[in-house]
Amino acid sequence: MALAMVLREEIPVPEGVEVTIDKEIRVKGPKGELKRKFKQGNVTIKQEDSMVVLETRFPKKKDKAMLGTIKAHISNMIHGLTEGFTYRMKIVYAHFPMTVKSAKEKVTIENFLGERYPRTAKVVGTAQVKVQGDEVIITGVNKEDVGQTMANLEQATKIKGRDPRVFQDGIYLVAKE
Repeated sequence: MALAMVLREEIPVPEGVEVTIDKEIRVKGPKGELKRKFKQGNVTIKQEDSMVVLETRFPKKKDKAMLGTIKAHISNMIHGLTEGFTYRMKIVYAHFPMTVKSAKEKVTIENFLGERYPRTAKVVGTAQVKVQGDEVIITGVNKEDVGQTMANLEQATKIKGRDPRVFQDGIYLVAKE
């Protein structure tokens, strides 16, 4: 039984995307720039031709997990800067017509379940929120910012103190693109 001495993962870098590896990883693409620091431990990150190469020597279970995590983060950065991320949410109400307004830093939800005071959800980072009729569209280049903004909207319309099987009002995720 032979042990793998070196575990290696390669991430292809498409044309139009530039990756710089210093103390942090910078990715420049057609839609902007993202940068991120990794506390990689036993994982080395380097660039060969049009590939980002991740390697770990004599990998333990945590090293393999870290390698996969770093690969996923860098792949998401490249994907976000070439195509971007779009999450579509649907505004659902049965009892009281809800009004959703988008500003730069927050989204305001008025008349949720007939409440007098508006609820707010924070827009994280560079994510952008558009309200079109009964649909909320969240777009951005950073997957974490877009996902956290979506989660903030869902949490802002969480029903407390009532039966959620009867009161199904809220803003719910419909599609990720």
